[in-house]
Amino acid sequence: MSNKTNHIMKNYSLLLCMGILLVASCSQDPISETIDEEVNLETNIQDGLLSIEQINEIIEAQLDATGNFSWALVDDNVLWSATVHGNSLLTIGYGQQGESFRTSDSQRLSQSKNTIIDQVSAIEKTSRRSIVVEDDPVLNVIDLEVNAIETISELRKRNDIRYLEPNGYSYFVPNVQQPQNQQRSSSGCSKSGSTLNTNDYRTVAPGSLVSWTYDYHNIEQAWTYSTGAGVTVGLIDTGVSPNQPLLGANFNDGWSSGRTIQKYGTFIDSPWWWSSNYDGPHDKCGHGTSMGGTIAAPRNNDNLPVGVAYNSNLVSYRATEDVVLNDYHERKGVKNALIQLGNRNDVKIISMSIGYPWSIGNVRDAVRYANDRGKLIFAAGGTSLDFTNWYPVIFPASMSETVAVTGITDSGTYQQCDTCHDGSEIEFTIVMERDNNNNRTGTTVGFYNGDSKYVGGSSVATATTAGIAALVWAKNPGWSKNQVLTKLRQSSEFYPNKDSTKGYGNIDALQAVQ
Repeated sequence: MSNKTNHIMKNYSLLLCMGILLVASCSQDPISETIDEEVNLETNIQDGLLSIEQINEIIEAQLDATGNFSWALVDDNVLWSATVHGNSLLTIGYGQQGESFRTSDSQRLSQSKNTIIDQVSAIEKTSRRSIVVEDDPVLNVIDLEVNAIETISELRKRNDIRYLEPNGYSYFVPNVQQPQNQQRSSSGCSKSGSTLNTNDYRTVAPGSLVSWTYDYHNIEQAWTYSTGAGVTVGLIDTGVSPNQPLLGANFNDGWSSGRTIQKYGTFIDSPWWWSSNYDGPHDKCGHGTSMGGTIAAPRNNDNLPVGVAYNSNLVSYRATEDVVLNDYHERKGVKNALIQLGNRNDVKIISMSIGYPWSIGNVRDAVRYANDRGKLIFAAGGTSLDFTNWYPVIFPASMSETVAVTGITDSGTYQQCDTCHDGSEIEFTIVMERDNNNNRTGTTVGFYNGDSKYVGGSSVATATTAGIAALVWAKNPGWSKNQVLTKLRQSSEFYPNKDSTKGYGNIDALQAVQ
């Protein structure tokens, strides 16, 4: 293992405690289900249940060798060991390559699923009912309880399985065998408000604060043409605070009117896979509130920050505990939120400032489902500490079905922000950090009534871009997502060229709505 990898791995626990989103290299879309047979990263570890430390060493070695990680490239014993350590949960994506979801009943797919369940039941010597944890009604995905290595070996021989993943295993949680004691991360979470520097906002009628970052994208000027009215944005994050009335009872305040905010929850707050204790729609982290405020906080008369699309509708999903999808329930929550938003005709845009270092199969399938239903999905390129900035774009921003966004400083030289990641998958950049002071970032409403706060990273860049897209779509309600995306590209600084790590660059919102 390289010295650089050793350094990174020793600091993972620190990263989680300091509330950051970790990333892994994705030199190309890491979600490919077709594995290069020439790549062989199996290690010479004796048969038998591997420890979590041994499994993580194999993950590290693969990251070091290829810049990415895939469970398809480990041997049966590694995959089985990770499954056992992850509460014996195995997620199976069945069907042929590319068959992420069903658009109609398929006898072939139903037969594949049933024969897989029957096979596992026979090997595990238990009933079908006892091994099925979840059978997704939309995606071609089942979660089964698997304890025998023979089950893994036999399933890998089938030609109707797209992937096998130990979705209960977390690379960042060392105590998976004792889930009641496992470390629950708080990455990206903060409920604290901030005292804003007077140079970081301007006051506009009827009494709202406009973030200094908006000026670099002509957002206030764009409001002459569009305020996002009639467009609904879906937010998949940690939920929205019940203590922030501007994202609740006072969503229509000041110059914002005639719109709605809806709040749902798909996250189960429990270390136990079998729990059905849904956590509700309310934010307990702070991250989702900041993103919701950036997108759609009202143009209020309360001397608080205004959102980019201050007349748009907002549908918020508490789908995850924090920004790192390292828990079975978080992955399942995000998957279900994507499906539900994908099924809504009124939702045009989905904003996701969350992610994971490498691809998660069921989330990947759900992204494809929502994309297929015409949703324009924005995803954060990745945020972390400055010593991990060499990582490129994280999942799901690394997917071709999403639009990846990152943040830069106001230096004028496209310097990435201290905690931001870039790479070939990036489509757009947003100015969100002072070059001479990385604590002065974008401004938004806080977690509590009357609070403002600073918010940075590729997270706020993504939410800002989702808001700009809402302005464009409101101006052109008959457009498709591809037309909106094309207009955003055409209104960006580098168009028609694309930078190798900064995409089309900064969007001019005024140009985009004219």
